[in-house]
Amino acid sequence: MKNGRQKRILEIIRSRNVETQEELMLSLCESGFNVTQATVSRDIKALRLVKTPDGSGGYKYTETGTKSPVNTSKFLAMFTENAVSVSRGQNIVCVKCLTGMAQAVCASFDSISRENIVGTLAGEDTIFLLCKTEKDAESLCDEMQKILLRG
Repeated sequence: MKNGRQKRILEIIRSRNVETQEELMLSLCESGFNVTQATVSRDIKALRLVKTPDGSGGYKYTETGTKSPVNTSKFLAMFTENAVSVSRGQNIVCVKCLTGMAQAVCASFDSISRENIVGTLAGEDTIFLLCKTEKDAESLCDEMQKILLRG
């Protein structure tokens, strides 16, 4: 039952954008799974699903390890609460943070599995993200700026 339900959850989030646990719960019920919000919450945790930007101002559930540049709710919360600005120079993205918060924001960013980031460096209020290419840096910078605008 549990494996079948979790398999169906993955099918649902792969086929369409699901923004809330309630929406996921209703989709599961429509598929014949009688579940509660608590069960859905446990499944989300077990499957290591995260909310990522959906490209239209909202969020959607995705699997951990997807190619989305910024893909964890922990990072999103830390970033929107503490980042002040984002800019880039060549293949380096510079994130300015509230004083004393750069290391915490950087640590949350480091917890994200990223193929296009070579390394990070945090000071008191500034983070440098060294990207493999200028294009990677441009893409990351653009997405982080959009997150700041929405936050």
